[in-house]
Formats: sequence, C-alpha cells, structure tokens
Amino acid sequence: MRDQAEQLRERMLQNKKTRPTRLVTVTSGKGGVGKSNFSLNFGLGLIEKGHKAVLFDLDLGLANLDVLMGITPKKHLFHLLEPDTTVWDIIEHGPGGLEFIAGGSGFTQIMQLDDHKLDRLFSHLDPLQGYADTIIFDTGAGFSKESMRFMLSSDEVILVTTPEPPAITDAYAVIKMLHARNPAVSIRLVINRASSEREGKMTADKLAMVSKRFLNMDIQSLGYVSDDPYVSKAVKQQRPFLLTYPQSQAARSIRNLVERYLDRPVTTDASVSGLKGFLARLRHFIR
Repeated sequence: MRDQAEQLRERMLQNKKTRPTRLVTVTSGKGGVGKSNFSLNFGLGLIEKGHKAVLFDLDLGLANLDVLMGITPKKHLFHLLEPDTTVWDIIEHGPGGLEFIAGGSGFTQIMQLDDHKLDRLFSHLDPLQGYADTIIFDTGAGFSKESMRFMLSSDEVILVTTPEPPAITDAYAVIKMLHARNPAVSIRLVINRASSEREGKMTADKLAMVSKRFLNMDIQSLGYVSDDPYVSKAVKQQRPFLLTYPQSQAARSIRNLVERYLDRPVTTDASVSGLKGFLARLRHFIR
C-alpha cells in the first residue's frame, strides 16, 4: 500500500501543472434514474480522451459505485483524519484506470467536525488540484443538506433525469431549489434512458423552457444517453457498460456527452474555481 501511495505521489509531482481542475457534482431529482451509472461511465469516457478524472462516491444512502465496479473500498474519505493518512492512501483503483474515493457512511458527520479536523480534512485534498482535470462528486438524489452544499460549492452541476414525468418534475424541483440559493449556478442536463434523440431533445427543451419562463434561468443540455439493454447487462456483470459493451448505443451516447463537456472552456482562476474555490465555498456553507 505504501509503495502504491509513493507511486501516486510521484505521478502527482510529475503532472502538477497550472492547469485548472474542474469540480462537477452529478445529482438527480429522484432515485432510480441511473445517476451513479452515468457518473461512472462519464468518468471513464473522460479517461478515454486522455482527460484525468477522479470520482467521489458521496451517495450516502445508496452508495453503489463500488457495486457497479465489483470492488470493495478499503478506505474512505474519513480515513484522512487518521494519523499519517494522505489522499493517495484512500484512492481506490477501478476498471479502465478510473480512480475513485468512497465517501463512507459517516460522511454526514462532516458538519460536526471542529475547525482543526475540518482544516486537516480539507488540506489533505489539496494535492488533487492539478492532479485531476475533473473531480466528479456523485451525490445522493433529492434535497439533502449535504448534496445541496456540494452542488452549490461546485463549478457546475450535471442534473440527470429521464423522460418520465415524475423524474422531470423532480428535476425541475432541484433547479428551483438551486436557483433560490444561487441564481448564477451552472446546471447542465443529461437525459438518461431516452428512446431516441428526439425524445432526449424534447425532454431537455421542456425543462429549459420552464426554467426560462418561471425562473428566467438558462439551462443547457449536455445531451442524452440511449435507453439500451446492454446497460442492465453490464450492471449485472458489475462492469461499466463503456468498457464491457464499447459499441453499444449507450456507450456512444456517453462519448458524445464527453465531447460536448470537453468543448466547454474552463476558467483558470483557481481562487474562484477548482478545488481551492470549492473547498472555500463548502466551508462557508458548513460554517
């Protein structure tokens, strides 16, 4: 374990640049829309393009990224409070070169940490700035305080929904809640399990229209993921569909989403974006 941690530190030192690190929170209005599966395969799609992604599993109630990958995390975020433990010690290695960090069932206790422990936890995450191009937080569905804080602290939010009316209604509720707290929040839609490009576009357009009309808020669509039987097959095999069925419609959809995501310019001001900006905002919300 120690040798592996040393190798990771060496990689970090070699790759440490002034490049920005993007903080993205993936969420949904309701459970069961495929949010975690999207986060996993989206991260792998970024890696395919040579874009380094680190994934945090913060879905506290239904944490299942490890199940989707068929692995059991040995450590989680709160192990950073233990002596001589660094972020490199808690990073787990999944398929396709994906690196991820488990949040742990005790993550909600972050609000109860004293200032000393909070500073220690946050300082241990600093090395990820410049090490990763994108850090993806897979949060719980709905309106938990923890999820809202991560959404409001991130550089942008990816909101996953499906074309079903209840899912659309709940997705709009998330948009309303975020808008009420921060009208400038950046939200991008992903329509999962769309039967066609037309259905995906119509669903995204409907949410964008309602948001513009009632909130005067511009919501951009990142795209859609096809409703594909290979997705459930991959889940049963505990493997990401992007790797197991790379030619499937869903895998092609993910690659299209990744292309659109990477086309978007990123601010290089680390004081307001990236990990430093995120940690500053998160601490503000906690305190």
